[in-house]
Amino acid sequence: MNVLLGISGGIAAYKAPDLLRRFQKAGHRVAVALTPAAQRFVSPLVLRTLADGDVMDDVFAVHAGVEHVALADWPDVMAVAPATAHTLARLATGMADEPVSLCFLATRAARIVFPAMNVNMWNAAATQENVARLRGRGVVVVEPESGELACGWQGAGRLPDLDTIVAATVALVAKQRDLAGVRVVVTAGPTREFLDPVRFISNPSTGAMGFAVAQRAAARGAAVTLVAGPTTLATPPGVERRDVVTAAEMREAVFAVLSERPADVLVAAAAVADYRPARPSPHKVKKGEGGQLLELERTADILAEAVARFAPPVRVGFAAETEDILANARAKLERKDLSLVVANDVSPATGAWGPGPTTVWLVRREGEPVALAGVSKTTVADRLLDEVRRLLEPRS
Repeated sequence: MNVLLGISGGIAAYKAPDLLRRFQKAGHRVAVALTPAAQRFVSPLVLRTLADGDVMDDVFAVHAGVEHVALADWPDVMAVAPATAHTLARLATGMADEPVSLCFLATRAARIVFPAMNVNMWNAAATQENVARLRGRGVVVVEPESGELACGWQGAGRLPDLDTIVAATVALVAKQRDLAGVRVVVTAGPTREFLDPVRFISNPSTGAMGFAVAQRAAARGAAVTLVAGPTTLATPPGVERRDVVTAAEMREAVFAVLSERPADVLVAAAAVADYRPARPSPHKVKKGEGGQLLELERTADILAEAVARFAPPVRVGFAAETEDILANARAKLERKDLSLVVANDVSPATGAWGPGPTTVWLVRREGEPVALAGVSKTTVADRLLDEVRRLLEPRS
């Protein structure tokens, strides 16, 4: 495996030569990119002596040419360790004026980042926003370890053990294609059920969870079709997308996708409206003196119908609850004959809607629910897909 090691200018950079050697001892080839600040902590000459590939320390060197493009094309994975708060900000905003950010932006390889910094810098809102942005693009950001830091503070901010870095990097590459040959259909976002041409019933879903599942499934090699309700989110790379508005349109699109080619996995992450106006007006309803009586009717249960009609081998549902979360999720699992339910608390105080961190439980047919607390939706998506991979293994 070819590893491009990106080094930024934190005190943990002194461990870089040892980390390089750990990769090599595990049988991997290593090239290096350093920020200018990193070179104050570790000598490029030392790294050139050890590295198998190039060591890029100056984008303006006479011999550099388009070295960053060639170097970015070389690896199977780019690991940035350590990644300072400054470097995280640069990577998140797409800056590209020094070797690490240039290669990070140009590479098509898997990318994994190991932050190391002062605990207060790690917990700062700006840093956490940058981490969320990177994760939203499919970059794996490994949480720093907790303990005594070089600055004297106690808390999260330590670079993980070097063997842990090697293991996590190798595991990422192994996971890159673990869903190759698997066909996944994902639903995401809300639906809109119109009262008249300008008013509708909906919910606060942004589609972030479903899009994260689609993005990570495609990154892991699956053939992914995403059926999306109204949302402003961009289509993940390599994903086929079909847009819908109403619950009826989503049912039609899901059934069409499943009829065209059988799916191995159906992930129903969409927040589909349970009810719609029984008699929507073809014209805008004018404001009158009195109130309006709104008659509602049930919409179709898309997931239950799809399971009964198409029987995909792995069937994943979502349970957005405000009380008795695990009990309701378990009941949904049994009632709809699902393989897995992702349950979360959407009470107003939780702030569960949107792209930020979330707390969920993976409710399985066997074993206790798995709690994922305060994690990114990308992390939830990967853990969910790990379960999917396990459920598919008997068929492999």
